[in-house]
Amino acid sequence: MGNRILVVDDAAFMRMMIKDILVKNGYEVVGEAGDGAQAVEKYQELKPDLVTLDITMPDVDGIEALRKIRSVDPGAKVIMCSAMGQQAMVIDAIQAGAKDFIVKPFQAERVLEAIRKALA
Repeated sequence: MGNRILVVDDAAFMRMMIKDILVKNGYEVVGEAGDGAQAVEKYQELKPDLVTLDITMPDVDGIEALRKIRSVDPGAKVIMCSAMGQQAMVIDAIQAGAKDFIVKPFQAERVLEAIRKALA
């Protein structure tokens, strides 16, 4: 365990929820970002093992951030987070290279399963 994870969501409450699930299960949250531009910056700075990335964010959205992260590091492991009813965006994200997606509100078991699969 001890994998290093970057948590990205424009809602501080959502970041806190994911962080809580991760830390309780032995993962290390190395950083947080509140938008896509910050996510790309932090990814380059922190080089995490995995990123959880919200799809809908102001300025640079999650899909654009995903593409930028993957252009910097084609091997980047990214899991997208989306609210219900964003299926089309989820498909875009998977095509852009996301490993998996989790739906809000988060269920701890589903979050952990997605992370374990992506890191395997």
